[in-house]
Amino acid sequence: MKPLLFLVFMAFTATAAIAQDASQDPVDSPIIDGTTTNLNEFLWIKRPLIVFADTPADPRYVEQMGYITERLDVLEERDVVVLTDTDPAARSELRKALRPRGFSLVLVGKDGVIYLRKPAPWRVREITRSIDKLPVRQQELRDHTGGS
Repeated sequence: MKPLLFLVFMAFTATAAIAQDASQDPVDSPIIDGTTTNLNEFLWIKRPLIVFADTPADPRYVEQMGYITERLDVLEERDVVVLTDTDPAARSELRKALRPRGFSLVLVGKDGVIYLRKPAPWRVREITRSIDKLPVRQQELRDHTGGS
């Protein structure tokens, strides 16, 4: 399968999984539809990584979701929940709060602070490096190594 077709397939597979898992508790699902969620649901529980686009066919969205689905386990280790919003007409709470224009990648910490905004796709390695520098993540790492 060609790389671009693979990425399109992965993005649509992830989108289908979101629709299928809509009945799950949003805190337990790693990729969820952001049009029906509120950032307050994740405060001190998860790190929301929000992927915005004007359509699920946006090549940047497809590329980003490909990166995410390939390394979802690494993100889950860092308590990341991926929220997607590809419907500007829905005027979701996430869109009202974060006001994206076209494609946008936004990382929000467990403390509710916006730590990262990117107008282009980022590889999971870059995302996890940013997460590992966050104050709450640093404390988690200290607590984990200190308790062992």
